[in-house]
Amino acid sequence: MGKMFMIAAVAAVLLLMDWYVSQAVKTLLFPLNAGWRKGLIALFWAISAISILGILTVSFTGVFSRDINRLIVTAVVLVYFSKLFGVLTLMIDDIYHAGQWVFQKIFSSGVEAPPAKPGISRSEFISKASLIAIAAPMATFGFGILSGAHNYRVHRRTIYLPNLPAAFDGIQIGQLSDIHSGSFFSRSGVKKGISLFMEQKPDIAFFTGDLVNDVAEEVKEYKDLYAKVKAPLGVFSTLGNHDYGDYRSWPDLQAKRKNLADLIRAQKEMGWDLLMNENRILKVEGEEIAILGVENWGAGRFSKYGDLAKAYAGTENKPVKLLLSHDPSHWDAQIRPQFGDIDVTFSGHTHGFQFGVEIGDFKWSPSQYIYKQWSDLHREDKQYLYVNRGFGFLGYPGRIGILPEITIIALKRG
Repeated sequence: MGKMFMIAAVAAVLLLMDWYVSQAVKTLLFPLNAGWRKGLIALFWAISAISILGILTVSFTGVFSRDINRLIVTAVVLVYFSKLFGVLTLMIDDIYHAGQWVFQKIFSSGVEAPPAKPGISRSEFISKASLIAIAAPMATFGFGILSGAHNYRVHRRTIYLPNLPAAFDGIQIGQLSDIHSGSFFSRSGVKKGISLFMEQKPDIAFFTGDLVNDVAEEVKEYKDLYAKVKAPLGVFSTLGNHDYGDYRSWPDLQAKRKNLADLIRAQKEMGWDLLMNENRILKVEGEEIAILGVENWGAGRFSKYGDLAKAYAGTENKPVKLLLSHDPSHWDAQIRPQFGDIDVTFSGHTHGFQFGVEIGDFKWSPSQYIYKQWSDLHREDKQYLYVNRGFGFLGYPGRIGILPEITIIALKRG
């Protein structure tokens, strides 16, 4: 009963939005002859009916394949999200007219309304404005899918560490994060990003979690590409909140555990050294630094599988400690207060909301209202945090302003 009520409620809201928008469409079609008007209005409602039927079928029955489901949901949600702007435009005008009518009834009784001015009518103007309000976000989000999804950017930063051993001076660390294999729709786009990463020739490679959306099977199509990520001193990875399968219904706990085991095995087959609350000691010319990897630990509602004390054990006397921790909220919540000698933490998770503005030093994204550190390099006292904007995407299959990232961090003495 609850599911049927939800289906009816969603359908009612979408139909109400379509009815509202149809009023603007009718106004603009008025100059056409009756036959054309009826045909175009019928086409409008036919598209709406197909869209609503598609999204309800996918959302509540899931009868299509995963790729088709994603395509339908993405297309329809973006269409109705864009229509929302048109509805708001029309609502504002209706509220204005209602207020004007009430004002005239109360304060202007017996006074004739001024004659209409020549030119475009108010209703026609508002109708055009509402359709423009729909077209603008639709075009923007469409561009973000076609152009932004695989428009990788290399971000370079230099971090100076006074305790960095001379053998590691100038070492280049390449970071990837938030691949989300199950969201990709272009293998060639992913291949381009991996190739760009390898062109940077990093000495060490880090991956900071969320290899998949939900299930290990998502890696299968791209595993050969990910296996191309190589570095002379090793490729180290950790898990993100999506890697555990926590956002999917499983038939039993055993199936969920097998999924995680399959993902762990896939990373091993790719040649990645997955750190599950562990550390590795890198030695170059007799000098050492520590690489720590902690399982997902996020403030608030996110999972806390990480055990940083366990990952830290055995690295106490190492001059430099580099930590892989998926969620940047871990830094302020636990890393800085309790482990003040972890020099640099590498995170991801936020995706920069996949939407925002970056012009020079100016950065804005809705992500900043959720995360204190949502992208790029941060410093508190002698500790650093780098938040990668993500290689892939989740939900909306594109990016606007906040483009997919490949990070290159140079460590230098100083």
